[in-house]
Amino acid sequence: MLAAMAILFLFIGVAAGVVGSIAGLGGGIFFVPALLFFANAYIPDSMTAQVAAATSLIVIAVTALSSSISYLKQKKVDVQSALLFFIGSAPGAIVGVYLNKLLPLEGFTLLFGLFQLLMFVLMMIKDKLKPRNIQWEVKRHFVDHEGNEYEYGYSRWTAILIAFFVGITSSLFGVGGGVLMVPAMMILFRFPPHIATATSMLVIFFSAVIGSVTNVLHGNIDWLYAAMLAPGAWAGGKLGAIAASKMKGRTIVLVLRVLILGIAIQMIGESILG
Repeated sequence: MLAAMAILFLFIGVAAGVVGSIAGLGGGIFFVPALLFFANAYIPDSMTAQVAAATSLIVIAVTALSSSISYLKQKKVDVQSALLFFIGSAPGAIVGVYLNKLLPLEGFTLLFGLFQLLMFVLMMIKDKLKPRNIQWEVKRHFVDHEGNEYEYGYSRWTAILIAFFVGITSSLFGVGGGVLMVPAMMILFRFPPHIATATSMLVIFFSAVIGSVTNVLHGNIDWLYAAMLAPGAWAGGKLGAIAASKMKGRTIVLVLRVLILGIAIQMIGESILG
């Protein structure tokens, strides 16, 4: 039974790594449900939501490192922006670990699901909104492989504040934080899709490492299941980065929309059904 679960988790790791890397989400939306369902099916009541989130987070670090290495080679990561976002996400990741331990998650789950539903709506209408001339404090430029030029930017303190909540989300739910980071980059700061997803993965890696260190100190991680998921997550992260490099920006946005809607439905359903 344990061997069969190891094989199953290997495939889950690959699938989650591929999808998480393409959309810049990290893969936690797959890891947490899989850990809660299969671990508790194997040994009833052996996996708590807290341990699942912590175990998922350390596997997300593996996925994010793998894909970030590939994205860095493709020169799609805005390292300067990623380091700025990390200033906010690092303390947020630590706060999220303590919130996970101290507070009931039912209310947070419903609010997070509703927030993701709002993100889905904004992602659907963002192309119909008239661009505003924003005097960004930091302006960035990017030219893609087809020669298309993009201009995007942000206020430093706005970026840090958003990243702080991304860090909290990452540790609290074990989902990686990209479900907030990527839409924020694209909607608020006008990051092109490829740069948003690639940069998000590097921020997720930094945040996941910080959150995981805190979880290790509190003994929240199930190392056996983490070891089962990690090899597939590493391979999936690389495969996802390769696949994303061959996809158009519109396709990445479509994948992101579907995933965000799925997360919203899942978390609202979990909160209501209980």
